[in-house]
Amino acid sequence: MTTRVLAFDTASAHCAACLIDGDTVVVRVDPMAKGQAEHLMPMLEEVLSDNGLTWQDLDAIGVGTGPGNFTGIRISVSAARGLALGLGIPAVGVTHLEAQVHGLPRPVVAQVRAPREQVYVQTFADLISTAVLVAATSDIAQAAPPIVAPEAMIKNIALIARDRAADTTDRPAPYYVRAADAAPPRDAAPVLLP
Repeated sequence: MTTRVLAFDTASAHCAACLIDGDTVVVRVDPMAKGQAEHLMPMLEEVLSDNGLTWQDLDAIGVGTGPGNFTGIRISVSAARGLALGLGIPAVGVTHLEAQVHGLPRPVVAQVRAPREQVYVQTFADLISTAVLVAATSDIAQAAPPIVAPEAMIKNIALIARDRAADTTDRPAPYYVRAADAAPPRDAAPVLLP
């Protein structure tokens, strides 16, 4: 069984990490609106060294795949894929929707706030889950699951990654529900001269 897992997430306004080492669980969440790309790796190094571990001691990597901030998701998923490749260990992607309802009795509905007064909604029933829907906040029932704090969310990502690591062969990928807000330029690309 996988015993040492380092999970991290940068899809929101923070850098979050969770180290599971046997029965020990260490969680760190550093709030930040920007700068996650520069902050993530030094933060992970500190989490490992503060607990007497190195990268080579890890059995698996867990990563939050979204939905969330487009650039933040790319930062953490790219880091997870690179670390897993370099260390020769599995990387497990976990969506925020499944992490939100981890351990809750089924059926359960997960809801994550989306831009433009919308909400991403997914129903989990036993081993089956519905497709993710995008709905207006006003159309969602008020009986939503409780909001999960970043500390609990990253811990759930780590727990799910630990449980799936032995059976995972897919590389984590960003979980985008909708297209990015940025649009490609309308002007033609410049011509490069030889």
